[in-house]
Amino acid sequence: MTRKSPLLLAAALAIPALAASATPALAKVSVDPERIARDVTTLASDTFEGRAPGTTGEERTIGYLIARMQDIGLEPAGPDGQWVQTVPLLHTALQPARKLAFTTPKGAMPVKQTEDIYVSTLRPDDTASIADAPVVFVGYGVDAPERGWDDFKGADLKGKVVVFLVNDPDFAASQGEDPVGKFGGRTMTYYGRWTYKFEEAARQGAVGALIVHETEAAGYGWNVVKSPGGENYDIVRKPGDLTSLALQGWISGDAASRLFTSAGLDLAKLRKAARSKAFKPVPLKGVTFAADVPVSHEEIASHNVLGKIAGTERPDEVVMYGAHWDAYGKGEPDAQGRIYRAGANDDALGIAGILDIARVMKGQPAPRRSVVFAAWTAEERGLLGSEFYATNPVFPLEKTVANLTIDILQTQGAANDVVLVGKGQNSLEDRMAGVAKTQGRTVTPESLPERGLFYRADHFSFAKRGVPVMLLMGIAGAADIKQGGRAAGQAWIDAYTGNCYHQACDAIGPDWDLAGAVQDIDLAGTIGEELANSDAWPRWKEGSEFGAVRAKSAAERN
Repeated sequence: MTRKSPLLLAAALAIPALAASATPALAKVSVDPERIARDVTTLASDTFEGRAPGTTGEERTIGYLIARMQDIGLEPAGPDGQWVQTVPLLHTALQPARKLAFTTPKGAMPVKQTEDIYVSTLRPDDTASIADAPVVFVGYGVDAPERGWDDFKGADLKGKVVVFLVNDPDFAASQGEDPVGKFGGRTMTYYGRWTYKFEEAARQGAVGALIVHETEAAGYGWNVVKSPGGENYDIVRKPGDLTSLALQGWISGDAASRLFTSAGLDLAKLRKAARSKAFKPVPLKGVTFAADVPVSHEEIASHNVLGKIAGTERPDEVVMYGAHWDAYGKGEPDAQGRIYRAGANDDALGIAGILDIARVMKGQPAPRRSVVFAAWTAEERGLLGSEFYATNPVFPLEKTVANLTIDILQTQGAANDVVLVGKGQNSLEDRMAGVAKTQGRTVTPESLPERGLFYRADHFSFAKRGVPVMLLMGIAGAADIKQGGRAAGQAWIDAYTGNCYHQACDAIGPDWDLAGAVQDIDLAGTIGEELANSDAWPRWKEGSEFGAVRAKSAAERN
């Protein structure tokens, strides 16, 4: 497909107001908002059916991305000189439940999927079955010896259903209470992520796991929790590596309060008790959970798409850009009848951004180091595409200079600042400040670090293996918009996360102003271009949990 295709020309004609308004200050790398808008419009169109892994939408998306990379002049960077890296995925989908209920001292408490609880499975079983398993409250469910914290205290949780609080024990510090002091204050640690909690429940031998949903602590509403519609994905695993959890997911705050009350417990008091390192698991006496849910499951081959510009002097040293191509596919019709949850911002805009960075770099003299442009699959299913690459890297992670990830950018207009996710992690934030200054901008730390955005995008697959990372994410904090200030930035976040995040209304339209997004894309492009033409190795800062991992491979970089 070329830039002159009828589809792209139609996309360009559909957004003249958007393109005309996008005139940000320029960094050294300067991308083209019209090209970016055309790519977003194309990828978010119905033709791509919401870009779900393993569907016709994926086939069309992969074909489009390869064609765009070829058109730019990139070389294939996948295994064996291919454009793609095959990612074997397990896809599961719950069918209508035959049984889904708690038994309590006050009688049966049936629960409805997507209303009272939201569950899914990562096991390739025909039925997700739990037979009257005892229910145990485990507080925040943290086992952190390095912090002197153990919520489990040796309790036997095999074959039981565990109930967690969302976030970590210091979350209440964001609500005015004194911090515990072990978990970063307002800033969420990895122990606060739902992925950690499910992994820990499986390590403890539980058969089911439910997290009590709270919008503030989770960072998103119940509409986001239930948006996958009972589907789940995982990397295909060997039988011995499968999770023990037949079902995992969330229980609404209201349903959880009713459940605890039925067992004679006060959930509000238990929340406070769970903030002490003396906390011990609390069985819900007389409460069991039973489930009998048919499951459809299949193994599918999804794909990461990888292109590169080869370095002239040290091609084995790699600067990597990343964004995810997948979205949520087909869902129930919204108020306007739209059925495809196509993720125009999340993350077609990120894909469009890295493609145009590639175009700009390809038009310059070849860099000294190699630059790789990665379009990941299955980010929305748990960072699976980037995780698969990180466990099966094409280029050694020890010599991956940095990973620069774009995942959601604000579309409200040019800004006076750029929002930093993960303050104090690594030296890339210093380069961010330097490049932002050339744009006439400052750096503002994320406003809600308790939401743990640093652990919620594809860059994290690299961070936990020691690769320095930078994430640009527009929902991390209210940008200081030139027209309207932080109030305008916060209004955009509230509208996007409250209405369109993972929904069909995440669509490009004439209300988009790409000026601020282009500023951020230019910034990322400039940092990567500088790294690709230098000898510098970004470093983790003292206190980062990822510095020790990187230090183990220091000799390979020296």
